[in-house]
Amino acid sequence: MWPMRTRFILIETSHPGNVGAAARALKVMGFDDMVLVAPRYANVLRKEETIQRASGANDVLDKTRIVGTLEEALDGISHVCATAMTPRDFGPPTRSPREHFDLLLGRSLTKTASEIVKPAEAISSIGFLFGSERFGMKNEDVYKCHVALSIPTNPDFGSLNLAAALQLVAYEWRLALGGFPVASPAGESGLADAAQVAGLLGHLEQALIEIGFLDPEAPKKLMPRLNQLFNRANLTPEEIHILRGVAKAMIETAQAKR
Repeated sequence: MWPMRTRFILIETSHPGNVGAAARALKVMGFDDMVLVAPRYANVLRKEETIQRASGANDVLDKTRIVGTLEEALDGISHVCATAMTPRDFGPPTRSPREHFDLLLGRSLTKTASEIVKPAEAISSIGFLFGSERFGMKNEDVYKCHVALSIPTNPDFGSLNLAAALQLVAYEWRLALGGFPVASPAGESGLADAAQVAGLLGHLEQALIEIGFLDPEAPKKLMPRLNQLFNRANLTPEEIHILRGVAKAMIETAQAKR
């Protein structure tokens, strides 16, 4: 993926807690460029509620800038995305975040005339705009954007908290850029090999004979069927060890009763 600077811009934010929660949302998605445009409180970045809601994302708060106008916040940004629940008359096209990111990154198979966007390689930076908690984005600010992103929500109750909306957009954008790998549990082992599965089958066959479940003179297809079952199960060496322990206990119990 080519370098793509990403900036999140909060316009006239009124609640310090949302600024802190936004910083946390950005940090967990690997972003750290946040700009506040004319927030209600000039010292919002130092307010206790902001710091508490950031939950450790202090480095994002430390980098956050406060500016007086949207034009200052957009300096250096080549592709601008508004966030709006409803389309604006004469405004930019309205799309869901995932739909627009697919178009932007050239992953959409079909494009109408209104869906043609600048080649992603030509876009060096992208900015996401979020309006105030009470009024959302102003029309004049939406008109400055290339697209209005609308998060698909329940049509009967589509109102999202500011930080929650930012988290969703940040997640979708991170996913579009490739995402982060999901970490496997520490020490997770691979799959058992064919020799280990064969050893289990032999041990289990002996146990089934001992308890009278398998007649060695007429085995039918029991063991091949169990072989297929274990293949589908994708057993680990640890699971093989457990099952062989069960087989051993079956044999010892059967022999003790004789």
